Amino acid sequence: MIYTNPVVKGFYPDPSVCYAEGSYYLVCSSFQFFPGVPIFKSEDLVNWTQIGHVLSKPSQVMLHKVRSSGGVFAPTIRYNDGRFYMVTNNNSTNENFYVYTDDINGDWSEPIVVDQAGIDPSLYFEDGRCFFVSNGQDENGVNGVIQCEINVETGEKLTKSTLIWTGSGGRYIESPHMYKIGDYYYLVVAEGGTEYGHMITYARSKNVWGPFEGYPSNPVLTNRNKAPYIIQAIGHGDLIEGPNNRWFFLSLGFRQIHLWQPYHHLGRECYLTPVEFTEDGWFTAGLDGTTDSSYEIEGDFIQMPLKEYTFSSTDWNIDWCFMRDYHPENYTLTDKSARLIGTDVTLEEVDSPTFVGLRQRDFDMNLEVSLKLSDASDTNYSSCGSEPSSEEDDQRRMKLEKIIPEAGVTLFMDEEQHYDLCIRKDKDVFTATLKLNIGDIKHIQSEIKLNSDNARLIVKSDSLRYHFYVEDNGVTASLGSAQTRYLSSEVASGFTGVVIGLYAAGKADAEFTDLSIKYVNN
Repeated sequence: MIYTNPVVKGFYPDPSVCYAEGSYYLVCSSFQFFPGVPIFKSEDLVNWTQIGHVLSKPSQVMLHKVRSSGGVFAPTIRYNDGRFYMVTNNNSTNENFYVYTDDINGDWSEPIVVDQAGIDPSLYFEDGRCFFVSNGQDENGVNGVIQCEINVETGEKLTKSTLIWTGSGGRYIESPHMYKIGDYYYLVVAEGGTEYGHMITYARSKNVWGPFEGYPSNPVLTNRNKAPYIIQAIGHGDLIEGPNNRWFFLSLGFRQIHLWQPYHHLGRECYLTPVEFTEDGWFTAGLDGTTDSSYEIEGDFIQMPLKEYTFSSTDWNIDWCFMRDYHPENYTLTDKSARLIGTDVTLEEVDSPTFVGLRQRDFDMNLEVSLKLSDASDTNYSSCGSEPSSEEDDQRRMKLEKIIPEAGVTLFMDEEQHYDLCIRKDKDVFTATLKLNIGDIKHIQSEIKLNSDNARLIVKSDSLRYHFYVEDNGVTASLGSAQTRYLSSEVASGFTGVVIGLYAAGKADAEFTDLSIKYVNN
């Protein structure tokens, strides 16, 4: 059967995978979004269904006012002796920690912190022992992969952190994963940075502490010289034995918006690449060491297209995400509608606006949603408190009074880069408004006066442009278009991708109904 890459589309970077209890499980980075670390399940490594999040409680992860692309970096999932472990790094608090569960569909434990520096931590289990591996510096300040043994019950270090490999020479050695296959321990890492120079390299040893010998033909997998080609930045791979005893890499990569335009805005996605072991104990990957757009492999499966996303076809606890702190009092979410109450926090702030989002999954998209905008009552100003009782409360209420109430759809990359199609109420006049936010430029592109307080908002996109429309009393009007590249990582920097958000700000009481997000030609 033939499958097409990516196997998980949209902003789901830094994949890690394990096999347990007859299924495969995959986790990805989530950065400043909550809940943290989405988790997927698959029977064939090709079709993945999100089943929840690992970090679903605020006590498990500190995201308060963390910068965009801060927060939760590069998780690793492992299964040992009936228990699942997820280890990750909160880059904003500089902590490496892990959580665990005996029920993949249940809650995970509170975090256990490990006193080892670096990012991209991983766990390796063998004969009742647990090894903690990350990138970082040894006691002499040498950069590379460092490892210690820990007590997995407590996180206590049982050995000092020891440098075990410095990589093949590429910059930013990251994403270390240890495996024991046959006679060898294999140490797989990423090098080159998670952009166009990204690559997977590896080394092997017959001792878990080394010395490790680098693969003579490193990098084993990279698309850095594959041009012109849509798929770029292949790296950060996790090795897994799949069906029919076939080995694969699950790695990140991204799709450029065009062969000759090196921009990407959907974020880093998950790619599946076949691996072949050779007689001398090394392994190769992909098509001449690169990841292709499709492969034919053994198996009886059908790769499913993206579904239509509606309020009834999605689960608020699984598919959707919030920005940093979650304030449930500002949301009423059902299988038919979403009611959002605005506050004094806007999308332009490194804070927690009223926002609930879905990752954009593909280039060609048709999005529609109906919106009714009303005035919120004072009792719903949760960010200010029901009654001002301090100078801070008074300042926030004064700030709230200055915000023009608005609600709508945002195509959100970060606080400085987002496109907003919204309804605004200014002096009892309702308008449909398109706002373009690109760096320091905050521009109202167009406004159309509405006949009432409700309308249908429409966004259509391809790889190069977003097109914005409003339907008012059965008449559809265009508010203009904007280029996708200004929401790209090459412009915005950072490690996330576009999230389609429903939002409200100021004294806005917004009711969204009849949501439909369809992906064309996927």
